[in-house]
Amino acid sequence: MTGSTPDELRNILQVSTLDHGGGAERVAWMLFTAYRERGLGSWLAVGKKLSDDPHVLRIADYAPPSAWVRGWGGGGGWVGRRSWRLSWLLTAIAEPGRWLDTARGLEDFRFPGTWRLPEMTPDPPDIIHCHNLHGGYFDLRALPWLSRQAPVVLTLHDAWLLSGHCAHSFDCERWRTGCGECPDLTIPPAIARDATAENRERKRRIFAESRLYVSAPSRWLLDKATASILAPAIVEARVIPNGVDLSIFHPVEQAEARAELGLPHDARVLLFTAHGIRENVWKDYRLLRAAVAIVAERLRDRRVLFLALGEEAPEEMMGKAIIRFTPFQRDATLVARYYQAADAYLHAARVENFPNTVLEALACGAPTVATAVGGIPEQIEHEVSGLLTPPGDADAFAAAVIRVLTDANLRRALSERAHAHADRFGLQQQVDAYLDWYRAIRPGAPARADDSRKRG
Repeated sequence: MTGSTPDELRNILQVSTLDHGGGAERVAWMLFTAYRERGLGSWLAVGKKLSDDPHVLRIADYAPPSAWVRGWGGGGGWVGRRSWRLSWLLTAIAEPGRWLDTARGLEDFRFPGTWRLPEMTPDPPDIIHCHNLHGGYFDLRALPWLSRQAPVVLTLHDAWLLSGHCAHSFDCERWRTGCGECPDLTIPPAIARDATAENRERKRRIFAESRLYVSAPSRWLLDKATASILAPAIVEARVIPNGVDLSIFHPVEQAEARAELGLPHDARVLLFTAHGIRENVWKDYRLLRAAVAIVAERLRDRRVLFLALGEEAPEEMMGKAIIRFTPFQRDATLVARYYQAADAYLHAARVENFPNTVLEALACGAPTVATAVGGIPEQIEHEVSGLLTPPGDADAFAAAVIRVLTDANLRRALSERAHAHADRFGLQQQVDAYLDWYRAIRPGAPARADDSRKRG
């Protein structure tokens, strides 16, 4: 494979934390596989590789640690199970600079393998498409240099790049003015001390020297980006919604899906799915539990089964409702069966960008009740393709669920409109949108009349 000509796009390198993981990782993986299916040179560089796909490249392999780091750091790993204090000490000895930064609350950018990204593919990439850059694998200081090697597309899955440490700031607006005096250092990615003002300033200086093509799946997040320290780096900005594979996520007979999963045919089945459901800081599991208990108490004529997909834990009783936990499933076809079996999909969140799970539920025709936060109102049209409720209001959430379960006409209408609505979010639409953008910005592409303008 040689370099691309002005009329061709051949080599696309995506960058992601993992090849298999949560929402952001799944988006990167689906694009990676879709490009390859279209005959393009498609590569995925990751901080941690979980698959055996030869086109998935582990970034750290291109910057092996020194013998000093391997010796002391390896010892720290061995003793970590026996003494966390000794493990902490050996880690500090192995990489004192990194340890000192972490102790001060500075975000870790010490990942030299990042600077080898353009060398990792057989031919230089036409496009470098970055997804989440936090997660302990990427040197953010490389962005200005990378953006001079090839066009860099940056898809925002959260707001970490805009702040001094947090992936989402909830109601805090300090990301606009300078951070510092952080109200919650434990919000992921957590830091040990309040260096949020310095972290934000480091990012601001990096962005001032970068040229980036920035996308977000929601207008909500893109508007935040264009009002942030990232704005000077943005050559062009676009809203490109996440896509769902409509060949997998689509309606089937509910009885068929329940039989396949071994679920009772006569229960009211409610579904929620997320990684680490009970401790996920972005989701509102407490609200869900309270709402399900209210639903079960008010609808005593049939049992309520609440499926929590994404965590392994013992079955619980919440009032008259059964809460059944199911581990995270990598098989998309099996995940689709849960949506297809449910009477309603519930998505209670404290903050969200553009959750894939809501798109999957809509595509399967699962009537959806969700909190109206972040980009969710861009996915669900209230009273048309689903029901939206205020965040933190368990009574309102429960009332919406009861409406869905007791009104067969509403349930049928929401199901039909949800499935029709999901056609706007097909995976192929997302793939086409990115490929069209790549072709317009690749080296040698014909000049465009609007090249000098930033677009939303």
